[in-house]
Amino acid sequence: MTSQARSIVIAVDGPSGSGKSSTSRGTAAKLGLRYLDTGAMFRAMTWWMLEHGVDVHDADAVTAAAGRPEIVSGTDPLAPTIVVDGTDVAVAIRGDAVTGAVSPVSAVPAVRSRLLELQRAVIGEGGIVVEGRDIGSVVWPQAEVKVYLTADPAARAARRALEEGGSDVAATQESLLARDKIDSGRATAPLTMPEGAHHIDTTDFTLDEVIGQLVALSEAVGAAR
Repeated sequence: MTSQARSIVIAVDGPSGSGKSSTSRGTAAKLGLRYLDTGAMFRAMTWWMLEHGVDVHDADAVTAAAGRPEIVSGTDPLAPTIVVDGTDVAVAIRGDAVTGAVSPVSAVPAVRSRLLELQRAVIGEGGIVVEGRDIGSVVWPQAEVKVYLTADPAARAARRALEEGGSDVAATQESLLARDKIDSGRATAPLTMPEGAHHIDTTDFTLDEVIGQLVALSEAVGAAR
């Protein structure tokens, strides 16, 4: 990519299990760009709330505490990091406790506002692949490349169960669909396909094939700049 094209912002949205993380990291690595996992930021906020005894189902309590944690996201696609108040929480935020509490925390407008500010600061002058659920619609609607990944629910569940070390696929699918309903129905920044986004159903593609599609799309846009 040209030096000008390296300032590109690639927004990758979609539901859990659609392949956002692996695709975004692989694309960033191939293009020599930075990478930001906004979902990890919401999980980090949720982890902090649980650690500090905040009732995650009490929106007022979550709102009051949303400005307190210091959350720092590393942007190396080969080794992304997430640190809260100086503590590496990359493993802790993937536990069952955080997974079960992240939806109500993410739905609180004060949390989304706080993290939106942090996300935009990281994106800065570009040169980054950003994944989440509202990147192309809310966080960075001016992104040069917008992609919306989806997959068959069964495929999404199988992938997520594999990531979690062999979890029950049926239970995982039920959990993913419940998360979809919450994310799509929330009042603030709901999960939706951004205007102008390229829709890719990843069900029948390998990871390398999906990454290849994003790289080709991004290079085409970069070459035109």
